[in-house]
Amino acid sequence: MHCLTSWGLIGLTHAASGRPVLLTELLTPDRVVVPLAARDKAGVIAELTRHLVDCSGGEYVQVLQAVEERESVLSTGIGFGVAIPHARSAAVSELSVVGGLSPVPVPYDSIDGDPVRLFFLIVGPEASAGQHVKVLSRIARLVRRETLREQLCEADTPDQFYSALLDAEARA
Repeated sequence: MHCLTSWGLIGLTHAASGRPVLLTELLTPDRVVVPLAARDKAGVIAELTRHLVDCSGGEYVQVLQAVEERESVLSTGIGFGVAIPHARSAAVSELSVVGGLSPVPVPYDSIDGDPVRLFFLIVGPEASAGQHVKVLSRIARLVRRETLREQLCEADTPDQFYSALLDAEARA
């Protein structure tokens, strides 16, 4: 069952090498938007980009342009009601992540054709390419779990969203 019907400036440069990337070290409650106000793909991307820039710094227009450009190449809707828009941009100084939950399914051109409710936006400079891939992979592994997707979709607050991720990572 997926959630539709059934499915601060934090840098990774300080993470110990050899240790797995923990999403909950990057995506704190203040970096989560619950609920998202936007009701379409472009609006959600813009809303999450604004939140990322407000939390981490950077030039909004440049970051948004990088995310939209990446999205135009191939949709970042990975299926099961989840999207992970991402980009690299010189407009940010360190890799940053924000998340969001839409109260309604958002049409997103996902690989499975389903709309999306769970969003994770990742933006970093070119130099963070390796960590960028690790964070993308970590999110994709976590949200494969149906129980986590359900818990995230039931979150009423950023703290509940974060708590579900924290519990999932503790069990990983």
